[in-house]
Amino acid sequence: MTRYPTVLTIAGSDSGGGAGIQADLKTIAALGAYGASAITALTAQNTKGVRSIHAVPPAFLKEQIEAVFDDITVDAVKIGMVNTIEVAQVIAEMLERYKPGFVVFDPVMVSTSGSRLIREETVSVLWEVLFPLVHLITPNLDEAQILISEKIESVEAMKVAAEEMVSRGCEAVLLKGGHLVAPVLSDIFAQKDQNTLILESSYIDSRNVHGTGCTLSSAIAAFVASGNSLPESIIFAKEYISGAIAAGKDVTTGQGPGPLNHSFSPVPMQLI
Repeated sequence: MTRYPTVLTIAGSDSGGGAGIQADLKTIAALGAYGASAITALTAQNTKGVRSIHAVPPAFLKEQIEAVFDDITVDAVKIGMVNTIEVAQVIAEMLERYKPGFVVFDPVMVSTSGSRLIREETVSVLWEVLFPLVHLITPNLDEAQILISEKIESVEAMKVAAEEMVSRGCEAVLLKGGHLVAPVLSDIFAQKDQNTLILESSYIDSRNVHGTGCTLSSAIAAFVASGNSLPESIIFAKEYISGAIAAGKDVTTGQGPGPLNHSFSPVPMQLI
């Protein structure tokens, strides 16, 4: 049976199109994979910020996920915005039932414009029910500080934080250091029983970085779905992000931080 490498994204909708489900599906398609989706929340937002959030009823989220898994072979799952306890519990139930081969969780907690997107009481539930079921989490500095309740202000502190998250039950962590602006940016990749790695990339001066985290995690999922190892997928995804930022840095989309250029070098749909 010939089919497409398939990624299911479980995330929030961004009406402005730069992040969330919209960015995920653009990324997955640009990298030659097939994207399915289950929406956790609707947001009214644009490049200037989030105006309001409307949660999807957990029972309907469950139906969306079931509908995809009951019909389509899913190679990888990307999880994004999980802003209520009930949503976290539904996703955990579905992961335990269907046991997808790879799950990446981008714990979206703060938007690019600084809006808080997750309730405080939900954070502890993420640790209890979701993190133990995923293969990789990809927090940025703001999100990592929320998760471990500590300030992170240096690359060494990032390394300590990533290793702490692994010791607390995460299988692997890619801690993104893009908020520590410097000529060379450092991300930290920590895994159970493996040496912690510092992954460097050049800083690209651009205000158009809305949805970068969503895009990176979706790219990792797409590369894994296409048959690459996790370390390879992270490296390829970082290269794709750099290209997408560079290609979109001089474009105006709205009055605030704009999106990346997800389709700067599209890959034809693959077959597996």
